[in-house]
Amino acid sequence: MRLPVAGLSSRSLAWLIDAIIKGVVLTVGTTVLSILGYFGDALSFIGIFLGLWFYNVLFEVFNQGATPGKSAMGLRVMNANGTPVGWTGSMIRNLLRAVDTLPGCYALGCISVMLSKDFQRLGDLAANTIVVYAQNDAPDASLRNVQNEPVRVPLSPAEQQAVVSFGERAPRLNRERAEELATLMKPVFGEVDADRLRGHAAWIAGGEGKP
Repeated sequence: MRLPVAGLSSRSLAWLIDAIIKGVVLTVGTTVLSILGYFGDALSFIGIFLGLWFYNVLFEVFNQGATPGKSAMGLRVMNANGTPVGWTGSMIRNLLRAVDTLPGCYALGCISVMLSKDFQRLGDLAANTIVVYAQNDAPDASLRNVQNEPVRVPLSPAEQQAVVSFGERAPRLNRERAEELATLMKPVFGEVDADRLRGHAAWIAGGEGKP
């Protein structure tokens, strides 16, 4: 199964790992900069601000949706339609952490995760993002040489799974059967053939097909 959304326990452990990493890096950094006096203190404040607010954003955008903590737990962030998270989505979900933490200990965020069918905290709901298990998310070898076809319509996790499953199975089907199965996705994509659907599958599976 593709795109299984992550629950509260694994996300909490990922957050704890990231918090430890940020704490160690910022502590070491501020200690080293303290030898520069007031100038070092100013740099420390800037570093703390950037570290606390942009640590998650930079890793999510440039590391396939995964901070070090999420990578350790086999998780990654993605848009709810299965496409990679970008600057806007990552900024929104992380800026709203300030709300998720209220009134303390991520109380609102935890309640939102437990009540949402896709385990989304408030930041995820606002940014339309989800956190999924990524350990089995590498694309099948049959998709690696497929031309990527970006998905332009919102897809549910079940629809994404169906598209990727088709993309992996299609090479083992005869052409007529592959085209017959592809027509089942016409209500979603409109006119679509097997090749285009495999391109969508490569995109959803992680964008690791040919650009």
